[in-house]
Amino acid sequence: MSLGRYVLTRVSVTVPVLLGVTALTFSFVHALPGDPIDALVGFRNVSPGTEAAIRAEYHLDRPIWEQYLLWLRDALFLEFGESPITGRSVTATVGRRLPATLALGGAAWLLALAIGVPAGIVAAVRHGEPADELSRLAALAGIATPNFWLGLVLLLVFGVRLGWVRVIPPDAPLASLAMAKFMILPTITLGTASAALVTRLLRSSMRQELDAAYVRTARAKGLRERTVILKHVLRNALLPVVTVAGLQLAFLVDGAVVVEQIFSWPGMGRLLVRSILQRDYPVIQAGVLLIAVSIVLANLLVDIVYAVLDPRIRY
Repeated sequence: MSLGRYVLTRVSVTVPVLLGVTALTFSFVHALPGDPIDALVGFRNVSPGTEAAIRAEYHLDRPIWEQYLLWLRDALFLEFGESPITGRSVTATVGRRLPATLALGGAAWLLALAIGVPAGIVAAVRHGEPADELSRLAALAGIATPNFWLGLVLLLVFGVRLGWVRVIPPDAPLASLAMAKFMILPTITLGTASAALVTRLLRSSMRQELDAAYVRTARAKGLRERTVILKHVLRNALLPVVTVAGLQLAFLVDGAVVVEQIFSWPGMGRLLVRSILQRDYPVIQAGVLLIAVSIVLANLLVDIVYAVLDPRIRY
């Protein structure tokens, strides 16, 4: 199967998955006990006329399947209505918070690869040596350390005790030096566990490849060890890492809820927590849908990259 046909096949499989995601997200509010109108008005007493107007605005006076189709149509155009709590556009609210979460998740992902890939290579090549043992211990510590604990410790030491960084975000644009400095601690907190996971995975994968026959053949032909490691072994060993790294990127974006709360980072995580506490269901629906779609698309991207790196999986 050619790469183009493989991509089309994967995309065609992804479409029903995305539809399923939208159906589950839509049914979130309707699966809750009670009338959805109570949640939309904040469980306040409203007049029958106001209730009828809200039902008409959110299409709650129509059959459930028609409500879903109307909601799906609006979601395709990124139109999620207004928040009944703030009265502001849900799309605009999410749009203001999303860049901050993407910036934090992307920085943590790059940090994880910048640390995990070199550490994994060194650990595999220096198998059984002190560098391998040190890498193993650091990786185990990184995986075992909870994000919330690491974030609180970093904030207490570098923010409160030493005063090297601000405790709360500066009132500055996201693309500014002040925000870049403030992002250091949240990035370390969020990327540590992923860096540890990449290190262990790449070390294990490279150890298997280093024992393969083609590596012995390459060495017997007189190729330099650097060429054997970086050109032949690393390419094959990266396949499982690509899978994990792609999924980690999606999970870092939606998994930043705790880290954003600790550092008061103005992203989607804080918005979702506040919306859940206020029962702001349109915002919750938009946020959950965005996260679910990002995970599905990350899976699709991983499958395509995997096929590019290893043509054998195209069948």
